[in-house]
Amino acid sequence: MIQTFKSNFNVRLENFIKEKQASGYPYEDSQRILQRFDEFCLEIYPKLTALSKELVLAWAERKHSESPGGFRRRLQPVREFGRYLTRQGENAYVIPVNLAPKDIRYTPHIFTKEELQCFFVRADELPCDKRYPLLHYTVSAIFRVIYCCGLRPGEARRLKTAEVDRINGVLHISESKGHKDRNVPLSPDVLELCRRYNMLAEAYMPNREFFFSYAPNLPCSKDWMKYSFRKIWAQTKNHNCRGSRPRTYDFRHTFATNRLILWMNEGRDLSVCLPYLSAYLGHALLSDTAYYIHLCPELLPKTALEKYGEFQYLIPEVNEYE
Repeated sequence: MIQTFKSNFNVRLENFIKEKQASGYPYEDSQRILQRFDEFCLEIYPKLTALSKELVLAWAERKHSESPGGFRRRLQPVREFGRYLTRQGENAYVIPVNLAPKDIRYTPHIFTKEELQCFFVRADELPCDKRYPLLHYTVSAIFRVIYCCGLRPGEARRLKTAEVDRINGVLHISESKGHKDRNVPLSPDVLELCRRYNMLAEAYMPNREFFFSYAPNLPCSKDWMKYSFRKIWAQTKNHNCRGSRPRTYDFRHTFATNRLILWMNEGRDLSVCLPYLSAYLGHALLSDTAYYIHLCPELLPKTALEKYGEFQYLIPEVNEYE
């Protein structure tokens, strides 16, 4: 649903969002950012009708508590709005791409088998909340699906019931990062997990829209997922581990890294296998998948480590992230 805008840019913002949606972009997160931009314009520049440099740079002032990634995400929709206005023949200021610095690539936490086992045991032991009786089942199921399928957390949260083929064992991931769709096949044990979870969910929430539901027609929120992950991790004996602080997203990193290690142990040619993993993960660039090779050496047994050097030529494309 298009937000209600109140500044002098209201009609143009609505038309801009309609254009994006007509092109196949859901544009939900960006709509919320543009709503805040509209409120900013109404409060600080209530009489301004042009997207001037003064207005845009005032919006583009980075807050002290804002991460580089959050800052960049806040600027992007306004940059796109400026480009839209220029296409309409208006004299609009477009935020320079280099105004927001790139993040230093986070070094993910790769879970050990022991850590994974301990995490999921604790997830299964969460008590039932009488207000939301399905949630403790949801916690147990959603984190397993993220890890076993290498999904982005947001892909699992937004997964709709109609997108889970419980007969053929396929997840249809729609409008994910880069606005791409893909199909993710399920292993037999994960398919059985999804079937069992769906039976329980149907008992509590018949005809629900989202597969992993927080409440009727409401998907699990990002904050709920973060809170649930941290709560479970804090109860494991590994919660004081060294290195990067684990996050839900690291299940995906662990999935990809373990798959590469398995292939190297089997003597597979990664130059052949990597495109398949890239498609499975929904990466736009093969270099995004090749990045995981950086994480492998210290995790490889000696036999596979001897093979590691053969695949160094795959890595240079991702050096910009180091």
